[in-house]
Amino acid sequence: MRLNGAVIVITRYSVPEADTEAFRTDADAAVAALSRRPGFRGHRLGRAADDPLLWTVVTEWDGAGYYRRALSDFDVKVNAVPLLSRAIDEPTAFEILDGGA
Repeated sequence: MRLNGAVIVITRYSVPEADTEAFRTDADAAVAALSRRPGFRGHRLGRAADDPLLWTVVTEWDGAGYYRRALSDFDVKVNAVPLLSRAIDEPTAFEILDGGA
């Protein structure tokens, strides 16, 4: 089942322990900028239970187009793109197919 073209964007980061506080500050700024864009639904910040150096920022969007357009916004370029550019190089946008329960 496809849920209205919604997407989740999952970015993962390898963050040295000494950089944790700065990473959280940068992630908060990035999410704040992204959250002001049309189509933003919400976010989660997570840390791997088995590897405290591995972090993720997950955002949910009404569709891939909303996310792509958000990335071209000036505020996002200033506050989110620097963080996103440090993400592990792998696919990040996933179409939501099932809402789960």
